[in-house]
Amino acid sequence: MQKDIYVVGLLVDERGSKAPDVQQVITRYGSNILCRSGIPSPSRERGIITLTMEATRDEYQRLEQELQSLQGVTVDSIHFSQPESFQVCETN
Repeated sequence: MQKDIYVVGLLVDERGSKAPDVQQVITRYGSNILCRSGIPSPSRERGIITLTMEATRDEYQRLEQELQSLQGVTVDSIHFSQPESFQVCETN
């Protein structure tokens, strides 16, 4: 099954109290995540996390649904289809 690239942006309200729930979901999909970055600002109630992941459409949709089910979490993404000849990660 083809895996594509998804760049996923998360906006997390009430960052201090929601972070553990968001982290649990992200951890479940850790094998698909190529890169994660975040802007944790203690003086702000909002946090921003970006994920770059290599996943099938079903894997991405499950992640998105789990994150959107968390109150105060907004999810948006960009999808890049990969031609079969392009490999982001090679397994040795």
